[in-house]
Amino acid sequence: MERLQGREAFEMSMLQWLRAKGLLQPLAFAGGTMLRLCHELPRYSLDMDFWFFKQVDFDAYYQRLEDAVRQEYDVTDAQNKFYSILVEFRKKRGMPRLKIEIRKTVAPAGSTEEKIAFSPHFPTQVLVRGFTLSRMYRNKVLALIDRGEIRDAFDLEFLVRRGVALDLKEEEKQEIIKKLRGFKKRDFDVKLGSVLLPEVRDYYREKRFTYLEEKLAFQDW
Repeated sequence: MERLQGREAFEMSMLQWLRAKGLLQPLAFAGGTMLRLCHELPRYSLDMDFWFFKQVDFDAYYQRLEDAVRQEYDVTDAQNKFYSILVEFRKKRGMPRLKIEIRKTVAPAGSTEEKIAFSPHFPTQVLVRGFTLSRMYRNKVLALIDRGEIRDAFDLEFLVRRGVALDLKEEEKQEIIKKLRGFKKRDFDVKLGSVLLPEVRDYYREKRFTYLEEKLAFQDW
């Protein structure tokens, strides 16, 4: 757990660094890390995901980002891919790596808002622009159906618990139920359990996604 807390502090320091370098301004914070740092998602997240908030020259932005990161960090991977920009780096050799991936897509109008990123493991708050919870809900629905990761299911249940309305097509609902029932004990013990806060880990090992399944079933009443 101490390792994950240190990683989260590194993520916060990178948000602060990106803002200071003027690299955060065109970005919309997304993914599980945004939910963790801005909305207290009770699991740790290992990468930082962004979309663009406004149209920019993607190639020029990539070059600015890569050059800035290389000046201060040990870069282990940097790619200007067709659909995304990826930079992976660490403070120095032997330390954990952090991956930043930015989708080369402009966030839909009205899908983002200003938020405060914060962590008990970092002394400073950082102003960011991130997806609304309703947009994150839609992103997580699509991610769970597409890749079937247990962390996406956890995040989806978190959003429903936060009051985001279930808005699903019938085929999406059935596919999600299928994914939820397909997770194995090892998925809860290792894949999910390794990044959950201690106070919720035992609950999910025992109850799994009972709450989300009940909410999905309630739609049929």
